[in-house]
Amino acid sequence: MAKATMVAKQPPKQARAVQTRDTLLEVAGVLLAEVGIERISTNLICQRANVSPPALYRYFEDKYAVLEALGLRLMERQNAVLMAWIDRYLSKGVELAAAHVEELLRETAAITDTEPGGVWIERALHAAPRLVHIRVQSHRYVTDLLTDASMPHLPQLSRDALWNRIRMAVEFGYAVDELLHEEHGISKDVIFAEAARILRSALLFESDGTRN
Repeated sequence: MAKATMVAKQPPKQARAVQTRDTLLEVAGVLLAEVGIERISTNLICQRANVSPPALYRYFEDKYAVLEALGLRLMERQNAVLMAWIDRYLSKGVELAAAHVEELLRETAAITDTEPGGVWIERALHAAPRLVHIRVQSHRYVTDLLTDASMPHLPQLSRDALWNRIRMAVEFGYAVDELLHEEHGISKDVIFAEAARILRSALLFESDGTRN
């Protein structure tokens, strides 16, 4: 995960402090889904978690620092799924990876579903200007991982050309994760299948003759 540009407090190391911080994040994720980005506040988080505001401020400067930590945690968990998928499939070839791209979509969606407030965290990373950099940096990091793993199998392409195309595919993949919670007119199975079909074409693209 790329480091965020916002200056954040260092996570605690002592077990009790780690547990307190994790509890605050769990509560914040649930609250975010209940009240939304605008209404969530450090006071609400403290009330629900039964901790004092000074206790919260030991770990987070304000509500955006809480949302930042939620975003980083969600993306780290999603990225762990991606790295395991790369090791299983893409490291062995783009054809094998393309055949299993729906598996990656489903596993990523499962992480979002099990994360407290998961889809709302993703929305916050789009909606709040102070948080956009987290999403962008993480997606660039994911693009780097996929590009590095794909390069040995696509020697006809320059790294820049490959990175550009994968970067667009990555953005599409995360948009699919959000679409699962927003579009109720299409079944989730159809969304997964159609998204996988589109991403397979991105993984199996042919060189267009350019290397820049």
